[in-house]
Formats: sequence, C-alpha cells, structure tokens
Amino acid sequence: MAPKTARVTRNPELIPGVRKCSRSKMYHKRGLWAIKAKNGGKFPHHEKAAAAPSVVEKPPKFYPADDIKKPLSNKRKPKPTKLRASITPGTVLIILSGRFKGKRVVFLKQLSSGLLLVTGPYKINGVPLRRVNQAYVIGTSTKVDISGVNLEKFDDKYFAKQVEKKKKKGESEFFEAEKQDKNALPAEKKDDQKAVDASLLKAIEAVADLKTYLGARFSLKAGMKPHELVF
Repeated sequence: MAPKTARVTRNPELIPGVRKCSRSKMYHKRGLWAIKAKNGGKFPHHEKAAAAPSVVEKPPKFYPADDIKKPLSNKRKPKPTKLRASITPGTVLIILSGRFKGKRVVFLKQLSSGLLLVTGPYKINGVPLRRVNQAYVIGTSTKVDISGVNLEKFDDKYFAKQVEKKKKKGESEFFEAEKQDKNALPAEKKDDQKAVDASLLKAIEAVADLKTYLGARFSLKAGMKPHELVF
C-alpha cells in the first residue's frame, strides 16, 4: 500500500488552532479581491437548478387495520331488458312470488327500467297497479283488449316513494299521527286506479267467463304435472 502524501497548503498550521497567515492576508494572497472586483464588488453566484417534482408517492408509514373496499369500475353499458316473446300488451300473467303470489293479472306495458306494469284489475282480484319483474311471472295464452286504456302517465317515477322531512312533534300531534294510516294511498293514485279499471272492465266483461278466470287464484293440485300444463 502506497504511503499517504502530506497535504500541501498555503497556510500551514503552526500549532492546533493557529495558522501561519491571518484571514485578511490569505484574502489578498489568494487573489479573492480581484475576483470580487471583476464581478462588480460581489462574488459570482450560480443558482441551483430547480429539482423536478417527484411523481412517486411515498408509501404510508402505517397501514390500516381493516381492508379498505374500493368500488370496481363498471364500463359496461346498460342494455334495455328484452321482453319475452310470450308477454305482449294485454296478456294475462300469473304472478309466482311476492304478496300477490298465484294471482292472475293483466300486463299493460314495459317500463324503461325493464319492469312490467300490471294490474288485477283491483276491482276483480285486489291487485293494484304495480311493477313486476318478468322473471317472476308466467305468460298465458289469454289476452285482454287494452286499446282503450290510457297509460301515458305511468312510468318508474310514478311508483317512486316520496321522502318526507321529519319534523318535531308535540304530544297531541304525535298521538294524532299514530292514528293516521301510514300506508294511506294518495287520492290521485286512487283515481288513476279507478280510471284504468273502468276501461279494463268493459273489455273483460265482453268476454265470457274472463272475469271469473281473473278472480280465481292459480295453484297446483295433487296429480298435476307443471311441465304438461298449457297456460
């Protein structure tokens, strides 16, 4: 290994902390005064280039105890629900699920959401105007003439629930509110039901036994084979 060479300096150290030349003497000896005079009485200053902002984010110091759920991106465009070939306006359907299971209803039209607008009519079997998924109905070969029924005002917004703002009530108002029926139907919707029923009843009564057929509940009895039934 080659021996280390002693560092050559213009101002050697005589004793620790004391050098040969003073600060002012070294200022003239190094020619700093000439550099300063050349640059208008100031030492040249070079500005550092601004560092580009780093795009990479630092990882967090701590991790959450639970996994944070991120919603999946859905790029699929919604397609309109295709109506089954056996279901056409005026077709009598059998409801297979829900509150009116086994009831026969008249199909009026398909809404923009893909749901079916049906009615009993209400006067015959108690099924009001309502929306039904076509997956839970069976289409029959029986049809009703609905050409005289006005269905322009019925859409998905018609069946939307109205959210009421909650207000603070006193004791008297609280007990009065309990007496009122919470599920009371607005008078406007009652009138709409009557108007639709009136038009349908004329067409139903014109066909023999159709009113009785709609009023009867569908059910399977012993010995009946569903795959052999013709609806």
